[in-house]
Amino acid sequence: MNQILTKSIEVSGRQLTLETGRMAKQAGGAVFVSYGDTMVLSAATMSDVPRNGVDFFPLSVDYEEKMYAVGKIPGGFIKREGRPSEKAVLSSRIIDRPLRPLFPKAMRNDVQVINTVMSVDNDNAPDMTAMIGASAALHISKIPFGGPIAGVIVGYVDGEFILNPTVDQEEKSLMHLAVAGTADAVMMVEAGAKEVPEEIILEGILYAHQNIRLIVEFIEEFRAEALTMGLAKEKWLYVEEEIDAALVEKIKELATQPMKDLMYRCCQEHLDKATRENLIKELNDSIKQQLAEEYPDSSAQIGGVIYKIEKETMRSLIAKDKIRIDGRAINEVRPISCEVGVLARAHGSSLFTRGQTQILNALTLGTISQEQILDGLGVEDSKRYMHQYNFPPYSVGETRPMRSPGRREIGHGALAERALLPVIPSEEAFPYALRLVSEAIESNGSTSMGSVCASTLSLMDAGVPISSPVSGCAMGLIKEGEDITILTDIQGMEDFLGDMDFKVAGTVHGVTAIQMDIKIAGIGKEILTRALTQAKEGRAFILGKMLEALAEPRQELSPYAPRIITIQINPDKIREVIGSGGKVIKKIIEETGAAIDIEDDGRIFIASVDALAGDRALKIINSIVAEPEVGKIYEGKVVKIMDFGAFVEIIPGVLGAGGKDGMVHISQLASKRVDKVTDVCAEGDTMWVKCIGVEAATGKVKLSHKDALKEMGLKEE
Repeated sequence: MNQILTKSIEVSGRQLTLETGRMAKQAGGAVFVSYGDTMVLSAATMSDVPRNGVDFFPLSVDYEEKMYAVGKIPGGFIKREGRPSEKAVLSSRIIDRPLRPLFPKAMRNDVQVINTVMSVDNDNAPDMTAMIGASAALHISKIPFGGPIAGVIVGYVDGEFILNPTVDQEEKSLMHLAVAGTADAVMMVEAGAKEVPEEIILEGILYAHQNIRLIVEFIEEFRAEALTMGLAKEKWLYVEEEIDAALVEKIKELATQPMKDLMYRCCQEHLDKATRENLIKELNDSIKQQLAEEYPDSSAQIGGVIYKIEKETMRSLIAKDKIRIDGRAINEVRPISCEVGVLARAHGSSLFTRGQTQILNALTLGTISQEQILDGLGVEDSKRYMHQYNFPPYSVGETRPMRSPGRREIGHGALAERALLPVIPSEEAFPYALRLVSEAIESNGSTSMGSVCASTLSLMDAGVPISSPVSGCAMGLIKEGEDITILTDIQGMEDFLGDMDFKVAGTVHGVTAIQMDIKIAGIGKEILTRALTQAKEGRAFILGKMLEALAEPRQELSPYAPRIITIQINPDKIREVIGSGGKVIKKIIEETGAAIDIEDDGRIFIASVDALAGDRALKIINSIVAEPEVGKIYEGKVVKIMDFGAFVEIIPGVLGAGGKDGMVHISQLASKRVDKVTDVCAEGDTMWVKCIGVEAATGKVKLSHKDALKEMGLKEE
């Protein structure tokens, strides 16, 4: 029989259990992890030989949602899981980001980590469970890995931090803070918050790291026991291929000083991205050409050494001289321009330009029925506010096939969506679905934060009553030994060659979203504090520029946006508005041109660009659902004569929906005696009547002609 290792620890009052030796034994390392009733199988495998022709570490992290995990059969005709949901893509990213920096940078062996979500208890987040499983699977495998890591979620309820909050606690929480790290430092932060001050965010991160250390220690103990049982493997010692020392020296002689001169020139002349990249390419090509005869097969190695020189030169420029490649000060934001109302027919639009990063944003307002339906493993089944992000190849001067959004695009869209969600008005206050689209039409760093700023401007341009404008700023880090330099508003090169990408979005009141990625072995409290403080200053500067373009939401919606009227009817009346087979509602829509959505609770949303059409639809629906009111006077039509009285229609039928009538008893026709009903009225006549009662059991309406005339001061005929 195979040996099986099972080990548990209590995390926030619930059992976290790791198991290996029972499942997926042919994987490089496999761990079945459970947290409450959430269960994930994580498997990590590495190829035996490096992949040829690549200049990057080929790591893939997958997060597979299985609908059986929540007792569902997939929708559609095929009835099996298809492409990953956005939530699954975001979960893959959140697991990948803290893992990636901990592998040898020069390694070219394929590493694949697959996390299969097999059971979900929504009180226990499957993405954090999968992250712990992925870390443990890598740690017991032979794969070179500088972990383990662990991840937790921190909420903030009634002034207290909550570790791994339940669904009920999440609803009350002012923030959702996902943190991952090693025992020594924080590696990744992902947060959504309801305008929470930076100090509380920082305390939350440090609180998370305290608990991460305990889980990391638990994983270390798990590996130690697995090794003694033969269930874990000794690590493969990766040795980086050495380049000929003489070649390295020649490259340094040819490249070091010219690279310094080139970068100083970029600083002094404020050269743009394209010019700078062309100059670096020319230097690269020149050096390769000079060494081609002596080293004909070393082009890739020469390029690699030049890249290191470029990186070291830029980092030294910042760390020692406190000079940036475009000549800016360390805490200086690039030049900003903001425009609104750029697109004629969009309901709201803006163009946000910061340096060589440019976002064109468009907002569309729709009816609640146009909200996005979510088919996943979470408790949320729809959302009315959506933000999407596109990154066309021309934005960086490249050509490539146009395909569906990748993980990066989905991640950037989700970050901007999370940043703005706290300021979006409620459905009750603003009964619209909102779709924001950010087109990154030019890119040189931090398009996601540009998307936040452009989205805020589009919302205000459309007249959406957001509670407060949101701006965003991306921070960078250059850490050389003990020298630490925090950069405000990093551009592409500083992101690519630096140690941190720390994006912070928020209002004047506090933070609404954070995304932090670290490329080194993590950062501590000092760097986090400095980065958050400097980011707040940067956000304030950017927000000031935005408000110069548009200080507050417009008072009127775009003339092309639908006007939505909301009414509440008795749910029992819904069938009357819809009619048999939907005939009535179809006729209303056909006659008025308005879009009409009916909710099960009796709410009706009437949407129309033409205000008159919306009012017409409202009057029709009100006529259909109207009920006789005791004491109210109506001008009705006599529809039937009987010996004992007349039936009078007081609420006319509309578009095939039956009206409402009542009985005027012969004694209620006049104050004097009436011998025949026809002495007072005939079928087809109009007459004033007052509702004097409605029978509770039958709903029959009692009317009085004489009381109506008396109350109106009219003489009887």
